[in-house]
Amino acid sequence: MKRLLFAMAGILLLASLSSAKNSADKTKDPKDRLNNAGQVMQEILNIPDDIPQDLLDKARCVIVMPSVLKAAFIVGGSYGRGTMVCRTGKSFTGPWGAPAMYALEGGSVGFQIGGEATDFVFLVINDRGVESLLHSKVKLGADASAAAGPKGRTASADTDAYMRSEILTYSRARGAFAGVSLEGSTLRPDNDGNRELYGKSADAATIITENKMQAPPEAHTLLTTLQKATPQLKP
Repeated sequence: MKRLLFAMAGILLLASLSSAKNSADKTKDPKDRLNNAGQVMQEILNIPDDIPQDLLDKARCVIVMPSVLKAAFIVGGSYGRGTMVCRTGKSFTGPWGAPAMYALEGGSVGFQIGGEATDFVFLVINDRGVESLLHSKVKLGADASAAAGPKGRTASADTDAYMRSEILTYSRARGAFAGVSLEGSTLRPDNDGNRELYGKSADAATIITENKMQAPPEAHTLLTTLQKATPQLKP
């Protein structure tokens, strides 16, 4: 009986991982990811109990990871793929600039099989948080302080989560994985995606800080949504 249960669990695990990989393969195209990220951001900012305006206005960058499948993290796969958009200018105070591609990799998200996709949104609150993300892999909770962000349009940014954290995390679950903790997960530049979008010499730091890259048309919804919601940084 135990052997049968283990066999069934193994079959379910393989099916889940296969589903996660197939879904991830559909999001490999960075242009598709930009379209999806724009839709996610637009939908999240149109719900009543969304990200506090005060925090949006203080964010240097926003990272959107659409349709992350938790099953992919069981084997440490980098199936969470999305984009980071930052304000332009030396101190990240200008209009929103060209997007850079990023990947979310597995951490202590627990062992579960199946489930639907979850969209993640990260607010990068200060310059130190931005700098840590531009060049290498960053472990949330270790290399960069991270916390679940408060919700509600009128919530104040003067909260413990804001005061102590470099990155605030929000999730929108379409199924069983609502409220998944990302402690121990990592964010890193998706160099392949950046080169595919902008050319061989493109990397995240160049895209974000030099402001020389032309944002692709697929980023239009994401950029206009952010520009409308929070046109300038408010210290």
